[in-house]
Amino acid sequence: MKFAIISAGEGSRLSQEGVQLPKPLVQVNGCAMIDRLIHIFAANGADEVVVIINNEVPLTKQHLAELERTSEIPLKVVVKTTPSSMHSFYELSPYLKDDRFCLTTVDTIFREDEFARFIEAFKTSDKDGMMAVTDYVDDEKPLYIGTDDRLDITGFYDTAMPDTKYISGGIYCLTPKAIDTLEYCMRHGMSRMRNFQRQLVADGLRLEAYPFSKILDVDHASDIVKAEEFLNRKD
Repeated sequence: MKFAIISAGEGSRLSQEGVQLPKPLVQVNGCAMIDRLIHIFAANGADEVVVIINNEVPLTKQHLAELERTSEIPLKVVVKTTPSSMHSFYELSPYLKDDRFCLTTVDTIFREDEFARFIEAFKTSDKDGMMAVTDYVDDEKPLYIGTDDRLDITGFYDTAMPDTKYISGGIYCLTPKAIDTLEYCMRHGMSRMRNFQRQLVADGLRLEAYPFSKILDVDHASDIVKAEEFLNRKD
C-alpha cells in the first residue's frame, strides 16, 4: 500500500503569526510534521511514500532531498507549485494508480493508534474508499459528511444537514478507481478536494466513513499548542 502527502501550500497564516519555519517543517512535540507522517506511514507498512511540495521554499526542498537519501522507506518527492490541493493530488496520481493508497495533507494531526486501526480496516475492506471523519469541529470551513446507519457515505456538504454527524478529517484511503474520478474533475476544470469527493459519490464509488475521536489541522500558531496537548493526553 502506498501513502501520499500533500505539502504544497504556502503556510501563509502561520508565517503571518510569527512561525518562521515552512509548514512541513513546523515541529509538533519536537518532530517536523512531515517527518512525523513518514514515520507513522512506515510503521503501518507503507511500500512507498510520495510527497508534493511547492517550488517556493528552499528549506523544505533541502529537507526532503535529504530525506530521500536517508528515509527508512522509499520516498518520492514531487516539486511543483499548484493552485489547489486537488491539483497537488493530480500531480501525485501517476504514482498511485497501481495500488491502494492513503492520502493526507501535511498538517493533519491524529492519534497513531486510531490511524493504525483505520489503515487495517481499509486493507480488509471491499469498499472503493474509506474516509477518516470526526465529530470534533474546529475548522473554519468544515466539510460535513452525510452517512447512513452503516456509515456508508451519502454526500459531502458545506453546511450541516440532518444526516451529517461527522466532518471530514482530511485523510483519504482510496483505490485506483478514484484516479479516474480525479482525471474527470481535472478535465472539467473542477478544483478543491471537496468537489473531488462529491464527484466520487456522483460516480457511484462506495465510500465508508471511519470515525476518529479527533483530528486537527495546524493552520495557526495556536494550533501547534492544541496539537501537542491532544497528542500528549493519555485519555
